[in-house]
Formats: sequence, C-alpha cells, structure tokens
Amino acid sequence: MTAGEKKDGNDTEKTGEPVRLHEGTAAKNLHKKEKKNRRAVWIDEETIEYETELKTLQIELMKLQLHIKAKGMRVLAIFEGRDAAGKGGTIKRITEFLNPRTTRVVALSKPSDTEVTQWYFQRYVSHLPAAGELVLFDRSWYNRAMVEPVMGFCTDEQHKRFLKDVPLFEQMLVKDGMILFKFYFSVSKEEQARRFEARKTDLLKQYKLSPVDSLAQQHWDQYSVKKFQMLNESNRSISPWTIVRSDNKKKARLNCMKHLLAHIDYPEKIAAEQLKTDPEIVISGIDEIQHMEEHLFKPVLLRG
Repeated sequence: MTAGEKKDGNDTEKTGEPVRLHEGTAAKNLHKKEKKNRRAVWIDEETIEYETELKTLQIELMKLQLHIKAKGMRVLAIFEGRDAAGKGGTIKRITEFLNPRTTRVVALSKPSDTEVTQWYFQRYVSHLPAAGELVLFDRSWYNRAMVEPVMGFCTDEQHKRFLKDVPLFEQMLVKDGMILFKFYFSVSKEEQARRFEARKTDLLKQYKLSPVDSLAQQHWDQYSVKKFQMLNESNRSISPWTIVRSDNKKKARLNCMKHLLAHIDYPEKIAAEQLKTDPEIVISGIDEIQHMEEHLFKPVLLRG
C-alpha cells in the first residue's frame, strides 16, 4: 500500500480519481478485523474523533426530538451567515437521523410576484413550527438584513423598517412560547474564497454555485457593515444571536449542536461537560458586536 494509492480515506487505485469515504464510515469500521475482501485505508485521528462525537450528539438530538414531540414544544432554529459559511452542512448533520414528520428544514426561494406585495414576514409565518415540531430555517427573514440591501433587492427604507420591526416580531414569537435559536455562521474571506473554488471543481457541490456567490467576495466590506447593523438592532436578551466561527466546518457543526442541546432540558441527557462549547468557536452576539466596534475601521481584522 502506497501513500499515492490510499491516504486519508481516498482510493485512486481503480478509477484514477479520489474516492472520499462517507461520513461515519471510519468510526463505524474502526474495530473491524482484516478479511480477504476488505481494504485498509489511512484515516487521521481527528476524523475518527469527529465522527465519534458527531454520533453521540446525533443520538442526543433524537432524544431531544422525542421530548419536543411529547411536550408539544415549538422550537425554531435560524441559520444565517455569508455564502459558503457551512450552514447547510450543519443543518444536514442535525437532521440526518431525525423523524421528518416532526422536523422540517425551510429553505425558501426568491419571493413570488404575489409574495412581494405581502407583509414581509408573511411568507415565513406559515412555516413556523407547530406543537411538537423542530424547524430549521436555512436562511430566513434576515435575508433583508444583509443579502437584499447589498445586492439591491430591497430599498433603503425597506431595510431600515425591517431592522426596527424584527425585534418586535421575534419578541411576539418568544412570548407566545416558541423557543428561538439564531445562529450566525462566521467564515473568513480567505476560507470563503477557497470554498468557492472547490465548488467549481466538485461535481457534487456545483449546484451550490449561484450568481450571488460570484459577488460575495467583491462586496465583502458591504456585507460586514450590514452584519454590524443587523447585530446591533436585533441582538436582544429575549432573542440573542449565537455566532459560530466556521472556518473549521467540523468544529462548527459539533459546537452548534452542543449549544442547541445544552439550552433545552430533556430526559436522559448526557453530562453537561460533554455539551460544553469551545469559546473560540461559539461567541455571543454581544461579544461579536464588541469585536466589530473595535475593528470597524480595520476591515481586514473583521470576522466574516
């Protein structure tokens, strides 16, 4: 076995192209014994640790889902961030083994001609969780906070009105009994550029490319300004933002799951120590605002 043939889960011997192992395969087969029709591959220790911890957290999410259903809870998690920040991959891992009857992912396309004429929040209200449901928004009403004003999809007046209205809207949801999580995935400019390039050559990721992506790097500073405005206006004690540093996708996924699980009580929950988040990965909204205030005139030091 040579390094060129098999390395880090890739096999080029038969096809000439690297074959990546499906996530979870390494941990599942870690203690398998050698057999005639089995092939050894090299996997780094970090991957094994990640897959093992991921499985533990996914089991906890299944416990949580049963509790949400049994208690008739309504849980909403919003995932925001720049393009290629890792929102979709995290949502995929959260929902992978959950019952789709009580867990929904909402990823709305651009509004229809009719929806454009409606109250801005109207198209989102129909997708909010009912009793016993966990709903995850892959982008949400916060499109109007960053993407729309930067790309010219809304007017300055619409943007300003949204920033004034959104804290009141979310206050109504929480006071009505909904549990609301707001995650902002923060990726660096360099890492975003690298991920965009990877999408161009990976056939399984090319569907993610969009015309807006090509302008994300060009409008980086404008997005930073809108992010600062968004956090200042909508980070409230009743509906705070949780920032997830996502240059390392695996750490971002695990820490996001931990934060979600740690903030809802449910039966047979694992020890709190196992759900403790990394302070370098998970940052409060208020700390992110402070960071941005300190570096607002040094854009190169701002997080994504």
